[in-house]
Amino acid sequence: MGIASLVVLAVVAAVGLLLTARGERRRPAWAAAFLAALLVLSGALAWMAEDVAGGVLEGGTAAAVLAAVLGGGPIATAVLRAADPASIGVAGGPQDPAILRGGAWIGVLERAAIAVAMLAGSAEALAVVVAIKGLGRFAELRAPAAAERFIVGTLASGLWAAGCVGVALLLRG
Repeated sequence: MGIASLVVLAVVAAVGLLLTARGERRRPAWAAAFLAALLVLSGALAWMAEDVAGGVLEGGTAAAVLAAVLGGGPIATAVLRAADPASIGVAGGPQDPAILRGGAWIGVLERAAIAVAMLAGSAEALAVVVAIKGLGRFAELRAPAAAERFIVGTLASGLWAAGCVGVALLLRG
């Protein structure tokens, strides 16, 4: 089961890379659900695994970090689309691309830092990651739409990264 979990995580990372390369505006709505389903499958396989070999464990950890970093963009985009008040006729919502530009690259770095912090077992490092991100955007967060986009995007991205690395931690048993 450990090898199967590794393979599914590798597929999550590959699909995440393909979707991330397409850009935020061109990610299909179904992509996030597909990635989430693959992550659940990988987690279930890792949970059922027993006595995972060292190479599989190392590969699973690398695949989990890649899946966390590369797959989070489509997840965050889907959550932001779902939270967009423009769907009910309100302008300037969290999906507005003019709000908090550069967030995609910040999200990649954030997910990488979350993965490293979790693998190191450092709750303090997780707090530092979120604090640095908040301080870096502090001046822009006065606008309600920007604050909403920041909170929704950060939580979706961070939870995705935690879920992916959680699979690696399950493999470690």
